[in-house]
Amino acid sequence: MSGIYSSPEGARAVEHRYRELLGRWPVPSEHVRVPTGQGETFVLVSGPQGAPAVVLLHGSGANSAMWMGDVAAWARRFRVYAVDVIGEPGLSAPSRPSLGSDAYAGWLDDVLDGLGVQRAAMVGVSLGGWLAVDYATRRTRRAERLALLCPSGIGRQRWLPLLGALPLMALGDRGRRRAMRRILGPAADDVGGDLGAFALLINKSFRPRRGTMPVFGDEALRGLAIPVLAIVGGRDALLDSRDTCHRLERHVPHADVRLLPDAGHLLPACTREIMGFLETAHA
Repeated sequence: MSGIYSSPEGARAVEHRYRELLGRWPVPSEHVRVPTGQGETFVLVSGPQGAPAVVLLHGSGANSAMWMGDVAAWARRFRVYAVDVIGEPGLSAPSRPSLGSDAYAGWLDDVLDGLGVQRAAMVGVSLGGWLAVDYATRRTRRAERLALLCPSGIGRQRWLPLLGALPLMALGDRGRRRAMRRILGPAADDVGGDLGAFALLINKSFRPRRGTMPVFGDEALRGLAIPVLAIVGGRDALLDSRDTCHRLERHVPHADVRLLPDAGHLLPACTREIMGFLETAHA
């Protein structure tokens, strides 16, 4: 696991803090470890057995702790599976196969098979949104609907804000907070307390993925025949949100696309909007 961290000590510190946060998960849950072709995958399972399945896929440099403010609402009606994405600072394997291959779809096949889930709605943030779209375009019968928050791989990726934030990383926690706000936007100021401290620890200890995210072609997007909700921030420093909106509106005309003009890459809570979207399938 230490290969995706700056040091073994950093890996242990992140895992220790993450386990502490999981101890405060707001609803009863099961901790499930699913064997996959990419290594063991950790999943938090909440909500009533037999309820419609919803799979949560977090963003890069994060883990399932990001859903702690949402899961209590969603788990009242759905069987919620919060998946720690491989190669990220959670409790899953550190594997990082090529994003340009079928490997991540195969990994999610293994995860869903291991959980006994045949078909599910998917909620994805940034990298998690990319994973959800990738899976839905490759496994059309298993993805029921997609709720995407600032998804990667649709609009153009931006690099200048990342480069501009790099010098701040050397200025300690204060500099890291400034860098996170520059990259994530105004909502980063709302991530305080233990979650804010945890985000700083990850930022200090974790080695994020490098390189450009693969962009979905027009034909792939046109193949998304399932319901899609996409919410993006007009001030996203990492992704061109207007390009995301334009491509979705052109190639996925049935999608519900919402631009929040003053939001950045980290959106304000969309718990209620996503709940409404998920419930329309079971009204």
